Amino acid sequence: MRRILSMWLPSGPILRLRRLGIGKPDRPLATVETVRGVRHLAAVSPEAAALGLRPEQTLAQARAICPGLEVVEADPAADQAALAALAGWCERFTPLAAADAPDGLWLDITGCAHLFGDEAGLAAALAARIDRAGLNCRIAVASTPGAAWALARTALRQDAPIILPRGAEAAALGTLPVALLRLDERTVARLRRVGLRTIAELARQPRGELSARFGSLPVLRLDQALDRAAEAIAWPRPPRPWSERLAFAEPIGTPEDLARALDLLAQRLCARLAAARRGGHAFTARFFRVDGQCRPIAIGTALPVRDPAYVAKLLRGKLETVDPGFGVEAVLLEADETAPLLPPQQGLATLAQPPETSTTLAETVDALANRLGGDHLWRDTPFPSHVPERTTRPIAPLAPHTVGWNATTPAERPLRLLSRPEPITATALLPDDPPMQFTWRGAVHRVRAATGPERIGAEWWRRTPSEARAEHDMLRDYYRLEDSEGTRFWVFRAGMDTPIRWFLHGIFG
Repeated sequence: MRRILSMWLPSGPILRLRRLGIGKPDRPLATVETVRGVRHLAAVSPEAAALGLRPEQTLAQARAICPGLEVVEADPAADQAALAALAGWCERFTPLAAADAPDGLWLDITGCAHLFGDEAGLAAALAARIDRAGLNCRIAVASTPGAAWALARTALRQDAPIILPRGAEAAALGTLPVALLRLDERTVARLRRVGLRTIAELARQPRGELSARFGSLPVLRLDQALDRAAEAIAWPRPPRPWSERLAFAEPIGTPEDLARALDLLAQRLCARLAAARRGGHAFTARFFRVDGQCRPIAIGTALPVRDPAYVAKLLRGKLETVDPGFGVEAVLLEADETAPLLPPQQGLATLAQPPETSTTLAETVDALANRLGGDHLWRDTPFPSHVPERTTRPIAPLAPHTVGWNATTPAERPLRLLSRPEPITATALLPDDPPMQFTWRGAVHRVRAATGPERIGAEWWRRTPSEARAEHDMLRDYYRLEDSEGTRFWVFRAGMDTPIRWFLHGIFG
């Protein structure tokens, strides 16, 4: 069953400011924002909260309580970026962590608690690490995001994380105010006006009347909190079932230790892939440092692989880019892309493996792609188009062809096309005649023979609105020319406008 951890950081924006050196230590500090023309507090430091200040209080009221309050303009974008970075740091506890703006985090700890003993051990370890960083946090674990969110915000002080047993949501939430169902202020005020102050009182009301009077949100939030309706969380990275994690009692940092960790994780992950008859196309290793930073390395393969020695070898080739800092406390290895991979057939040695799928070629392609970058390695494949520069498309080096060359390549096309047509100066007897001579790159070529024209029109069905040119301007009349030295060229006249524009597009072999 799903288990969700909710973390509330009531003074997260304040810690970000403290780390930037803003405000004096041990002095009340708050961020302010303007709401409907009135200045309100957005976040307060623990020192300010001890004096009775709270978020959403007006700045005038806060000044009356604490004349020496230091205020800084709120920066929601910077707070959100800091929250996202903290969610990335929490991935050392679970692969699913996301920001819960403006002041919380979601962690899906399903299947992760046994790595820390139990759910209480995981929550305590997380709280201890957050505490050492100087953050004031509240943590609750429940089977639904709504229940975990509400319990994390129940008390002003929380000595230990709250672990709610499965099925105990209704009893635990009954006495809590309806505002903890994540309802907007207007809906909460309307519910209170009719005497519905707690979640239990709301749950006893007829659902049809609630929806008719207050909309569908109160009923939906109630069902989500009580595990009667599913609730999705937008994780920054989609869950990957093919991952292995290794945590260390003491941080490691030497290249040899990091390489051994990759070897062990590759063995575990590839064993699971082999059991499922799958292989990986892309792998990512993430190194979580003790200072909260994460250093990833990624590799890709042309064909699906599940050989642990081969995967570890490719990953070790990029270890030199990993800075362990003061030490790495956890390593995570994920297979980002997988594909079916059947076991190799034994025997029948006379059947040679096709060259395009040979192991040696694939290893060469992988070595080049991971050294130069996958975007710098490709091969051309035919594409159904009669426009010359569109007849090929780049694909992965070992990807299968989808269309044969003979089916898409017209006859009498040059073997060499220029990367883009180059303008030439041509002289023709009549506007519709082929050139008698032309100048290209400063050299004059006298034409001895010419054939054509071959008219190629625009592919209007592939044009974008920004290319809405006149149809006659998209026409090309191609000619095959041979000069006095025997060199054959492929030139075209563009459009039907004046002056006439000529271009050289290719050279025959």
